[in-house]
Amino acid sequence: MADRALAPIFDSRGAASRAIRTPKTAQLVAHNLRRMIIDGELKDGDHLPHEAELMEHYSVSRPTLREAVRVLESERLVEVRRGSRSGARVCVPGPEIVARPASLLLELSGATVADVFVAREAIEPDAARILATEGTEEDFDELERIVDEDIPAAFASDNLAAGTSAFHLRIVQLSGNATLAIIAGMLHEITERHTGAVLFETRADKEGYESSYKLEIRSCRRLIKLLRARDADGVFAHWQKHMVNARLSLLEGREDVQVRDILD
Repeated sequence: MADRALAPIFDSRGAASRAIRTPKTAQLVAHNLRRMIIDGELKDGDHLPHEAELMEHYSVSRPTLREAVRVLESERLVEVRRGSRSGARVCVPGPEIVARPASLLLELSGATVADVFVAREAIEPDAARILATEGTEEDFDELERIVDEDIPAAFASDNLAAGTSAFHLRIVQLSGNATLAIIAGMLHEITERHTGAVLFETRADKEGYESSYKLEIRSCRRLIKLLRARDADGVFAHWQKHMVNARLSLLEGREDVQVRDILD
C-alpha cells in the first residue's frame, strides 16, 4: 500500500530523483583531506603524504588521487609546485582568499566606499567590546606595540594608512570572533586604499596632517586604556565615536566614490 502511495511521487519527480548522484571517489578523497586540514591534522606548510602512500591508504588510482588534489588546489588549500618531488603543500588561507571575490561583488553592485565604511563602523565597536571582556593582557600589549612602534614608523615613511588600518583590523582579529575577523579582512584593502589616497591628498597641509596623526594616536591610546580597565561599554562608546569621526573625515566630499574607483 505504501509503495503504491509513493509511486506517483517518484513518477512525477523522476527527473529530480535521477539528478541525485553518488559523489565521485576523487571528491570523497578531497573531502577527507579537507577535513584533516580543518581539524589541524595537516597544518599550514605540511606536505601531503607521497602519492604511493595516499593511493594505498584510499585504495585509489593515481588519476583519481591527482583529481582530488586538484580539487583542493582550486580551493587554495594546497599548493602544487610542478616538477617538485616533495608533492603538494598545505596552505591554510586567510581572509585574502575571499577578499578579492568580495571586492569584485562590491564593484559589480556599484557599492560606494561610504557603504564599506558604514559596514566597518558596524563591526569594529562591537568587536572592541568583545575584546574588552574576552581579551588578554598580551592582546592589549600587542595593540600598544602597534601604537608605539608600527603607526609611528608608518607615519615616518609616509604610509600612515597602512599603520592605522592594521590597528583597526587587529582589534577585530583579537576579539576572537572568526566571522567578524573574516568580514573585516574582506573590507581591509578597500578602506586602507581609500584612507591612503585621502591622506596623500592632504599631506601638503603638514600641520593638519601631523595633527590628524596625533589625534589618531591619542584615540588609540584611550581605547587601550579602556580595554585594560575592562570597561566594555566605555570601549564601545569611544570606538564608535572614533569610527564615526573617521568616516566623516575620510568621506567628506567623497561620498559617491565607488569601490571600483579605489581598486582599479
